[in-house]
Amino acid sequence: MQYESNNIILTCDTDINQDEAQAYIDHYLEKFPNLAALDIKIDSDYADVTYTLQDSPAFERVRRITGYLVGTLDRFNDAKRAEEADRVKHPTL
Repeated sequence: MQYESNNIILTCDTDINQDEAQAYIDHYLEKFPNLAALDIKIDSDYADVTYTLQDSPAFERVRRITGYLVGTLDRFNDAKRAEEADRVKHPTL
């Protein structure tokens, strides 16, 4: 069966009522606000739930440079840019 609520598609391999389907959607929406779909397989007393999330918007890298949180160095003067350039760069893992 397939249900849709709040633009979230729930598919289940057995029949479940609308209230139970909505309970699954509500539960997973609390955990994952960017929920897109749920796929439920019911095996006697257990439910195997697979969820799909919507794409998240890209994030901006923020660095702490001399006490300022910045994404880019566009607004830094020459002295601050030189200070950033002189810093020791550590490799990322």
